[in-house]
Amino acid sequence: MAPTRRAVLGLVATVGVTGCVGGSDGTGGASPTATPASTSTPAATAGPAATVAVDSHPDLGDLLVGPEGLTLYLFDQDTQGAGSSACAGGCAEAWPPLTVDDDSSAGEGVTAELTTFEREDGRTQVAAAGWPLYYFAEDEAPGDVNGQGVNGVWWVLAPDGTPVRTGSETPTATGGGSGGPY
Repeated sequence: MAPTRRAVLGLVATVGVTGCVGGSDGTGGASPTATPASTSTPAATAGPAATVAVDSHPDLGDLLVGPEGLTLYLFDQDTQGAGSSACAGGCAEAWPPLTVDDDSSAGEGVTAELTTFEREDGRTQVAAAGWPLYYFAEDEAPGDVNGQGVNGVWWVLAPDGTPVRTGSETPTATGGGSGGPY
C-alpha cells in the first residue's frame, strides 16, 4: 500500500503545493473530501505500529515520525493546545494532517502527550504536546525532511513535542511563487 500512498502524495505535491503557496487564509477552496489522507491514513494501514514514533536524523537528531516512518511537522500558525488546525484546503493537500480512525498511540521514546481533535472536515487529527501534526507531500521516504523550515513556519518536532527550529529554511515549498506561508 505504500507505493499507492506515495503516488497520491506525489500528485498532491504537484497539484496541491502550487495552489497552496499563494493562499492567505489556508482554505484554498478545496473540498475536504478531496484530501487523499482521509483514505490512505498511515495509521489505518499500519496494523500494530504506533501512530507516532521516534526516528533519528543525522542533522536534526531524534524527531517524531508517523507509523510508516515519514517525518511529522508542526505549523507555526496553529495555536499550541487549541485543538484546531489552521491548515485546510490547499494547505492540507500540501501538508496532509496525521489522522486516525481510533485512538493514537505513542511508540518508544515519544515523551510528548498525544491528543486528538476533530478537524472541520470531520476527520480526527493527532497532536503532540498540543501541536497538530502534519506530513509534507514532498517527503517520499523515511528520513526525508524536505519540509523543515519551509517559509519559516514548518518544523520537525523533538520527541517531547518541541519544535526543532534549525536546518535549512526555504522561501516557498515549490521554489517559486509568493504569498502565503505554506
